[in-house]
Amino acid sequence: MSKTAYDFTLPSLNGGTLDFSQWQGRPLIIVNTASKCGFTPQYEALQELWEELYQAGSDGPVIIGIPSGDFGNQEFEKTQDIWGFCEKNYGITFPLASKSTVKGPGAIPLFQWLAKEGGFLSLPRWNFYKYLIDRKGHLHSWYTPLTSPAHRRFHRAVKHLASKD
Repeated sequence: MSKTAYDFTLPSLNGGTLDFSQWQGRPLIIVNTASKCGFTPQYEALQELWEELYQAGSDGPVIIGIPSGDFGNQEFEKTQDIWGFCEKNYGITFPLASKSTVKGPGAIPLFQWLAKEGGFLSLPRWNFYKYLIDRKGHLHSWYTPLTSPAHRRFHRAVKHLASKD
């Protein structure tokens, strides 16, 4: 049986574990993030999407941010600095994993799986790549940082995944 996104766990930024199996049957939006990047304002649109879709329904999409310093070392070293920045500047309430490696041979297993599922072009080349996972736990599509979470095309794709059709 092949792996799905629901087979992964990550350490949570706030301690404990993010066990993706708890969201079985729900769409996931996985984003590699960084606090000191030109794309960091995308946190605002991600939080708005989280409030609109996730909190509106118990089976809505789950956004999972995965901080990384892989691109230009644009993430804080300390967990409390990452969390403080996200909370103070963007009011982030969606789950955040601990700082992780998302590229190359040292990438965490989740990003190795995403690379296998999406192929070479889906490999993150910068911060704020967005991966949409369908209700069966398979990679549906991915978006580069150039597509904001507020963009109409991205929003339509997320709403499509959120529908039960």
